[in-house]
Amino acid sequence: MQSEQKKEQIETKTQDREEEEEEEDSGPLPIVRLEGSGINATDVKKLVSAGYHTVESVAYATRKALTSIKGISEAKADKLLNEASKLIPMGFTTASEYHKSRMDVIKLTTGSKELDKLLQGGIETGSITEIFGEFRTGKTQLCHTLCVTSQLGLEDGGGEGKSLYIDTEGTFRPERIVRIAERFGLNADDVLDNVAYARAYNSDHQNQLLLQASAMMTESRYALIIVDSATALYRTDYSGRGELSARQMHLAQFLRALTRLADEHGVAVVITNQVVASVDGASMFASNPIKPIGGNIMAHASCTRLSLRKGRGNNRVCKIFDSPCLPESEAMFAINDDGIGDAD
Repeated sequence: MQSEQKKEQIETKTQDREEEEEEEDSGPLPIVRLEGSGINATDVKKLVSAGYHTVESVAYATRKALTSIKGISEAKADKLLNEASKLIPMGFTTASEYHKSRMDVIKLTTGSKELDKLLQGGIETGSITEIFGEFRTGKTQLCHTLCVTSQLGLEDGGGEGKSLYIDTEGTFRPERIVRIAERFGLNADDVLDNVAYARAYNSDHQNQLLLQASAMMTESRYALIIVDSATALYRTDYSGRGELSARQMHLAQFLRALTRLADEHGVAVVITNQVVASVDGASMFASNPIKPIGGNIMAHASCTRLSLRKGRGNNRVCKIFDSPCLPESEAMFAINDDGIGDAD
């Protein structure tokens, strides 16, 4: 009897270890794993101070970016890239294997069945989704709803993770989170504790917050990053055609940092964008003279682009503006007291 009990204890311990290993393999590798590959602890600390918190972030970095870190020579940079590439698969794979991994992609429900149907399940994790439209079209309300739905279980259309909210316009309202949490039967205090909020005051500060976000995501599970809005501060920090090139370069670096967070941690990145009215001659013949700002830099960085416009009453219309896999179509949703829902 004692021998059988010992066998059972050994089996349970091995199962627990296998589960822990699977959890580690499914998420991003912490950067301390490089120490086991012959990298000095002092060099790892230098990488952490520069904003590199995962092995993936080092593997995806360029040689130029690593050598710009104080104390990292070209020889050290080559060694870091070599060791990181051994831990992270960065070569070719078959389309069938990639298709299988795509089948496991988590999608976050928007709170509206019609909108989820349009998006074929909801907001996709691991990529950037851009939402643009005029004021009062529901961009911020959709972001508030996603902060709650991202904390739901996988079977309920959630991501079982925390959310991170970067507010550039001062429109975040925690009382809205409370109402939406009550709708989904969640504890409001717990939901609020699982939303990390930061107010960005300029475009440089906006970039610095992403470095803090990367560190936070290595410590606990996050399912969503929201930037509302990604372009508001750029419209004021850079003015005129003389600063257009500098603005677009800075915006491209910010969007690249968001893409890296989505790739490394598998989170859904949702950014809102403002619009501008076209005043050229061609706008007289266009059905909708309003277009999103940010130019081609924003268009290429976003994987899925959603256009919102006003409907009757509290109803709003969402249109697939650009997507690699979703057809161009529309769906109607409503802005209710308890968040985004289906239209009447």
